[in-house]
Amino acid sequence: MLGGEVVERRLAAILAADVAGYSRMMEADEAGTLARLKGHLNELVRPAIAARHGTVVKTTGDGLLAEFPSVVEAVECAVEIQRGMIPRNAAEPDGCQIRFRIGVNLGDIILDDGDIFGDGVNVAARLEGLAEPGGICLHRDVRSQVRNRLPLAFEDMGEVEVKNIERPLRVYRIVLDGSAPPPAPAKRASRTKQGRLIPIGVATVLLLVLAGGSAWLWFRQGLTEEATPLAASLPTDKPTIAVLPFANISSDAEQQYFVDGLTEDLTTRLSTVSGLFVIARTSVMGYAGKTVTPQEVRRDLGVRYVLDGSVRKSGDRLRINANLVEAENAEQVWAEQYDRQLTEIFALQDEVIEHIVSALAIKLTAVEEKQIARVPTENLEAYDNYLRAETEGYYRQDSLTYIRALGFYSKAIELDPAFADAYAGYARVAVEVWRNNSDQALPAPVARKRAYDAAGRALELDPTNARAHTVLAFLQLSDGRHEEAIASGKRAVELNANDAEAHANLGMVLSYAGRREEAISAIGNALRLNPMAPTGLRLLAGIVFFNAEQYDRAIAELEPVVEAWPDAETPREYLSAAYALNGDAERARLQVEAMEDIPQHNLAQYRLTYADQYNLSADLDHFLKGLAAAGLPEWPFGFKGDPKDRVAGQALKALLLGHTWDGYSPLGDERKAPFMLQVDAQSRVAYRGANTFLTGEARIENDQICMRFDGYFKGRWLCGAVFHDTKTTAGAGQGYVYVLPDGLRYFSIDP
Repeated sequence: MLGGEVVERRLAAILAADVAGYSRMMEADEAGTLARLKGHLNELVRPAIAARHGTVVKTTGDGLLAEFPSVVEAVECAVEIQRGMIPRNAAEPDGCQIRFRIGVNLGDIILDDGDIFGDGVNVAARLEGLAEPGGICLHRDVRSQVRNRLPLAFEDMGEVEVKNIERPLRVYRIVLDGSAPPPAPAKRASRTKQGRLIPIGVATVLLLVLAGGSAWLWFRQGLTEEATPLAASLPTDKPTIAVLPFANISSDAEQQYFVDGLTEDLTTRLSTVSGLFVIARTSVMGYAGKTVTPQEVRRDLGVRYVLDGSVRKSGDRLRINANLVEAENAEQVWAEQYDRQLTEIFALQDEVIEHIVSALAIKLTAVEEKQIARVPTENLEAYDNYLRAETEGYYRQDSLTYIRALGFYSKAIELDPAFADAYAGYARVAVEVWRNNSDQALPAPVARKRAYDAAGRALELDPTNARAHTVLAFLQLSDGRHEEAIASGKRAVELNANDAEAHANLGMVLSYAGRREEAISAIGNALRLNPMAPTGLRLLAGIVFFNAEQYDRAIAELEPVVEAWPDAETPREYLSAAYALNGDAERARLQVEAMEDIPQHNLAQYRLTYADQYNLSADLDHFLKGLAAAGLPEWPFGFKGDPKDRVAGQALKALLLGHTWDGYSPLGDERKAPFMLQVDAQSRVAYRGANTFLTGEARIENDQICMRFDGYFKGRWLCGAVFHDTKTTAGAGQGYVYVLPDGLRYFSIDP
């Protein structure tokens, strides 16, 4: 109460702006500065604010304060203003350019006589002061809300102490040119430290965050782990070969990337020969830097032939030794030493392949001859960047690695815009950024779009690019376009029958499409091509076998995955269901108990999450049946509301409209995540969590409150019942609990 009046508060996005160097410009040219500023405000700034439903609260000489109902629109407005000022300033001398500094915050405000006050406004003003001329600074809460909803890059400025604010602010700046320097690695939040109303992974259609079904993505995780041989028989109708990592004998250890990339490239090109069976790169990585006999390789991988060698690179000269051995008796089949110019690198690879093919009496098809002879790029600098990207992006998975790999691929494309392999590589890493939600590298929506665009461009340049077809298959599956995904996956396998990733990806697509036998065949091919299967491939194999109701095989694959990845949720989900449907109730229960502190692990949530992933409702029902038999509860934390405590009818409507909910979400232990939710008379919703601000709409349906938020969970309605809270204290006033699939919301309403 102020002066006996009720204080009006609300949550809002606040934009604060001022002009850098305004006093200096006014001193030099008062009339001209005022005229220019007025023109910019009337022609650009005010229209941009109005177009995004913002309100100019006040102007103060060189400053401006605006309020927005949507944090997304506030940031969009800030970006439009700063980008719009670039051409407007272009014709002005340096001393006459009007350059705004902008800060955007999300917080509580107090409304009084047409003005706004409060901590939210104060923080916005401090953020504006931290921005560079022409720049935008955001509070962490703002960045959290927009990072997956706007195609922007951000730079973390860390914790910043500012005047008259007791706590330090976590500040981010928007990188308007998209060239943010690699940020420091951020600590990964605990999986239980979430208080979101809508699961972000689901919201952005990260289909496989919970499901773990991305073949080549999961397939490549755990590459540094100790691989486990699988009893998978190799074909006897064609020569089987393993290409061991070539040794770097250059005087410069920094050339290791070149040697690794060259080995990878040679393996890939050799894999296009349908008359050969080429072991996947991931199964031979463990031999790098080690001395092994051909017999040991044969014992481990079951192959008949082994190719090894060494590379010396000095300036623009290459010396490559290649040696093909019959593994059982260690008999040399063919060997050659090449001394060439670096410009002859592709012709040299062609010669190696031709000698191997000739030595093994293999006849190439016309298509294979064309593929092998194809020169991927005439630009050696582009090829060098491509090799750097390959060695960066293939072996490690973290935001900094993604940034470096994407940078090298981009440089390769810049140097040769017709380099199809570089586009395909960029697509592969971009889709991985999207799946992992690694917004330090790229915002997820941007990464997904760029993956689509890069894969499409690669296929425009080279319709026979197997990698691009594999990426496209994954993206199509994520959109629920199962038949298109199958077609793309099959095309990738047709183009490169030795590509274990392509087979694994096809197996995933077929499995979720409901084509069980074909999926088992495809995953079997992947396992044969990659006999030292990494953990991710075993996970995928377990899922394929589970979906095919082959529980013993699923358990055999999934148990080692759970041991290797004890904190991963996906293997426990499928393993618990497999145990339960295989009659092992106790082991199933133990797997469910290991996940019980995670609110999203309940049947209601899975029913929503997997709805698009499974093409056949019967397959989804099979998965849910297994989880239910394992003891997974219907609602978060096993909540079971008493029907007599349920709020319904007019009481439910009265609880919703025109009220503010204030409460918390339990996080699976003693911690609680606070939230506030407002619904106006027009059923518009604003939700604020610990790291979340969402706007949307609400309705009542079948005595449930349903809410839908723009850009989240594909815009679907999420519905839940409300009960009187008879067991906990929700706060002042009558306590309630709102039961949604992703968690419980204990709250009280404003009196």
